[in-house]
Formats: sequence, structure tokens, C-alpha cells
Amino acid sequence: MTPAGHSIPQPSGFPFEDVPIEYDVAGNIIYPECDGKPLSNNTEHMEWIVYLHDGLKEYYRNDPEVLVVSDLLWYPVEGNPSIRVAPDVMVIFGVPKGRRGSYQQWKESGIPPQVVFEIISPGNTVVEMLTKQAFFSAYGVEEYYVYDCDSNHLQVWLRNGAASLAPVPETEVEGWVSPKLGMRFWLHRADGLTIELPNGKAMATYAEVNAQRVAAESARVEADSARLEAEAARVAAEAERDRLAAKLRELGIDPNVI
Repeated sequence: MTPAGHSIPQPSGFPFEDVPIEYDVAGNIIYPECDGKPLSNNTEHMEWIVYLHDGLKEYYRNDPEVLVVSDLLWYPVEGNPSIRVAPDVMVIFGVPKGRRGSYQQWKESGIPPQVVFEIISPGNTVVEMLTKQAFFSAYGVEEYYVYDCDSNHLQVWLRNGAASLAPVPETEVEGWVSPKLGMRFWLHRADGLTIELPNGKAMATYAEVNAQRVAAESARVEADSARLEAEAARVAAEAERDRLAAKLRELGIDPNVI
């Protein structure tokens, strides 16, 4: 946690916006939840963000201490709302799931996002991407991935216990396994970048996951329906047997000796 009014060094050359400090009625600094910038520049860019966000969120769905978020402003330094960035996708281990208007690191036990993804779009400049990399390096990101879906090119940076992020050699990117996620990255497959889960299956899209859930729910409903029909048939058969037994008794016949 960084006390208000103090800051850790800013990454060299990062063009921080000069965000005026505003206060709420209780006198607390306001950390804006929106920076006015668009989430994506085109449909494919958006599709990749959604794929990563939904796929990772689904994979960690049952882990209460993994937060997956997209386009959420991350404030690493308390007291300075100018120091912020909104990565396309962030994965944070060790914090509870739940709604955030922004990721204020000092409120999250000081835990920075460990894994960050950025999808290159036509609007991104070289300087912008380099300064983002400097930001992530300065503020504790352990793994940083930049994917250009137009050229099907993936860049990986890894901290690996070092003081700053270092690029993974291009020759090691194909088939790269994320130390934090345990997932493998393939570039030279039919659909471009493929992310393989630790079980060897490709990370599914939201549509695929939803289709699987719909199919599973449909199968469950069918099984329940079949069970109810069988139970209804059993009850009907017992009722008919009781009716016939009663009729036989009316005729003076013991149904148990027939």
C-alpha cells in the first residue's frame, strides 16, 4: 500500500494524462471509472478481447480468488489518479471476484495484475505500446502479451523474478506456456492464435461455452422429463393394479391368490 501523497517512481517517458484531483463529499479522492477512450477500434479487435476475457473468466469461474477483467482502469498508486492504464484484459490472482468500478491496487492488498493482454488495433502507435510496456514493467505485471490479429504476431514479456519485464525470444513464442496460467499459445494453426488449456483442449469462445451449457441443460431437462414420465407410468400402473384388486374383492375374489 502506498500512503496518500507518496508515489513510487513513474516509468520513464510514460505520457501520463494530467488528471485533476477531485474529491467526493466525504473528502476522498475520486478515481474516475472512465477515461473517455474507446474499448476497441474494429470488430476483430473487439472479438479477440471478448474471446480472451470470456475464455479466461470461464476457465477460472470456480476459483473465487481469480479476477478477470477487461478495459478496467488500474490505479497502482494511491493519491495520484493520473497514474493509470486500462489494459484490454487483466488476470489478477489472490483477489476476490466481484464488481469493480476501477482496480485501486491499495484496496486489493497491494496486489498488481499478474497477467495482461493487449490486442493491437490500427489506432495503436509504437510509442503508445512501448510506454504501456514500461508501465506494466514498472508496476508489477509478471506476464505481458501483445497480439496483432492482422499479422498473427504474438509478443511476450516475462518478469521471471527480475526487476523488470524482459522480452521472450521470438523463437520461443510458438508453443509458449504461460507460467501463471499454465496455458500454451500456438500461432500457426487454422484460426491464428490458439490458446490451449492445461488439459490439452483449446480455450472455448463464449458462444462455444454457452452452446455446451445449453446442450448440458437440454440433456438434463430430457433426463428429468424421462424420469418423471417413468414415475408417472409407475404410479398409473399401481393405481390400475389397486383398482383391479378392489374390483376382484367386490366379486369375492382374493387378488392375492390369483
